[in-house]
Amino acid sequence: MKKGKNKYQNKEKVKKYITRSEKESFQLAKHLSSKFKGNEVVLLQGELGAGKTVFTKGIASGLGMKDTHQVCSPSYTLVNIYQADFPIYHIDLYRLGNREEIEDLGWEDYLGQGVIVVEWAEKINFNLDHPIRVFIQIGGEEKRKIRIHY
Repeated sequence: MKKGKNKYQNKEKVKKYITRSEKESFQLAKHLSSKFKGNEVVLLQGELGAGKTVFTKGIASGLGMKDTHQVCSPSYTLVNIYQADFPIYHIDLYRLGNREEIEDLGWEDYLGQGVIVVEWAEKINFNLDHPIRVFIQIGGEEKRKIRIHY
């Protein structure tokens, strides 16, 4: 193995999308998650207001959740759990400042128990096998540039 690369980097696929509304971002996430098996980890990154929670709502819809209005950013509760075809563990790391706080959250206990969606995932520097990394960039009022690495 070459220095600086892990064994999964060579197999990683990257897809790029441009959405022009929240509805399009929602539909993209819905389509992505409709193929999930129930043990995925989705790491969302993007600035404040980029649409991470909208993307999470789309994931929940794709997993069979009927009322996605109950999906909201868990900035203060840190973890919201939703019931769909698989349990969804929605985690928000925005208010956590260091590795110890993130470790104390115990989110790793959810691995393999359902679909985990993490907002502000750039704060996680743990090794995970095959996470789906989603980078959302604001490209205008409603326009979003979305890169999905899996």
